[in-house]
Amino acid sequence: MKIIRPVAAIVAACAILGGCASPSNQPYASNGGYNNGGYNNGGYNNTASAGYGTIESIQVTTSEGRTSGAGAIVGGLVGALAGNQVGSGGGRTAATVAGGVAGAALGNRVEQNRNPEGQQMYSVNVRLDNGEYRTVVQDTVSDLRVGNRVRIVDGRVYRY
Repeated sequence: MKIIRPVAAIVAACAILGGCASPSNQPYASNGGYNNGGYNNGGYNNTASAGYGTIESIQVTTSEGRTSGAGAIVGGLVGALAGNQVGSGGGRTAATVAGGVAGAALGNRVEQNRNPEGQQMYSVNVRLDNGEYRTVVQDTVSDLRVGNRVRIVDGRVYRY
């Protein structure tokens, strides 16, 4: 019976913190569109389908640091286990919950430090042959220049 309360507190803390986790680090949003990291794309359509066109502009942006939530979960579990070793009775439960919350915050921060903010990204605006505009955010532009003929395949821009 003594072990049920701390375990319940740990499970509750993990469930609450799991709701704060970012859904994915994949480049595609759940609606099928390209996830451009929250940058304003100036009215350009930003789906990831294939197409041919011409580069209108290339803008340098910086990415935001993202976390998967794994650091928060692991940190919360470790913190809750450490907090469970302190006190007895109601004090132990409070220490378990406090340790879980503090551990989750620390674990999330550690994960965020491993995925640093400020990574240089490129927002490539392409005018497709059918008149539509697409914005693709990618990590390199290597040989891409404004005015190049390009094709967009699976959310990446390639010279054509």
